[in-house]
Amino acid sequence: MDGAGSLTRSLFRSLRPQADLKAAAVGAVVLLREWVEQKRNERRAAASDKIRNKTRAKPIIEREPPPRMVALVERYLPRRVGISMTVLLLIGSCGFGIVKGGHLQDFVTAVGDARNALANSAGFRITSVVINGRKQLSQDEILAIGGVSGRSSLLFLDADGVRDKLKANPWIADATVLKLYPGQLMIEITERKAFALWQQAGRLSVIADDGAVLEPYVSRRFLSLPLVVGKGAETQARDFLALLARYPQVNSVTKAAIYVGERRWNLRLKDGLDIRLPEQDVGNALATLSRLDKDDRLFSRDILAVDMRLPDRLVVQLSDDAAKAREDLFKDKKKKKAGDSA
Repeated sequence: MDGAGSLTRSLFRSLRPQADLKAAAVGAVVLLREWVEQKRNERRAAASDKIRNKTRAKPIIEREPPPRMVALVERYLPRRVGISMTVLLLIGSCGFGIVKGGHLQDFVTAVGDARNALANSAGFRITSVVINGRKQLSQDEILAIGGVSGRSSLLFLDADGVRDKLKANPWIADATVLKLYPGQLMIEITERKAFALWQQAGRLSVIADDGAVLEPYVSRRFLSLPLVVGKGAETQARDFLALLARYPQVNSVTKAAIYVGERRWNLRLKDGLDIRLPEQDVGNALATLSRLDKDDRLFSRDILAVDMRLPDRLVVQLSDDAAKAREDLFKDKKKKKAGDSA
């Protein structure tokens, strides 16, 4: 009996530590579950408060109903049309300010420069320029006339626009502009030739054979050109000078051809002698002048003018000295004739 009781007590002593450990583990699990549940409830409460704050009713502001026209606009116009109209108004205001302030060309130039800069960076920069047919104009002058600069790109270069600008210059009769990608520009021009100098209203200009004014006379390289003077002389010069060239006896001593009344020509010779040509049959008058100078040295005489306007006669105006000498000669002849008769 005592032996059995001792055995039972020793068995309970060996099982007690295991029971204590199990109880402690169960208690820890219970505490952990309660803590997790508490945190979960706190998060749910915080989320509920946040939702309540968001959905809290805003105070209602009562306003008067809009006018009928405003209500119709709000009803039928698309949404955000006000924003679009505001943007358009701002753009229009900027455009009006640019035009009114005289900055339109600057704005266009800035946009063009930006566009050309992008094209140049993409590999369309003008790296080579070939110009054929130029004689009077330099390469820089031709490029400046055509509006081609170092900022221009071949991609956005308007070949027709460059051609029109070139043809607007009086020196250039025709032009061809070719773009050879990626970077070569070729320009072929046909220049007008300087034909004569034209004097009108105190201004001296270089003209082409069709009468187009090429430039003001500032360079002595045109000094050898024939000179025509008077209104309308620029358009009639080609035909008259061609006729005059057929009579070298007269042409070689002519200083200027003067168009009078837009009807007929006078010649001013290098020694100051004036030749008044008729309105009609000018070629016959020039032939007569050539013969008189060749046979009688007419141009070397002491005379001021030769008037050939009348078809059946030639009138010579003597210089003062020649007129006085002629008068004295007549007096001497008259005295001599009177003495002989006595």
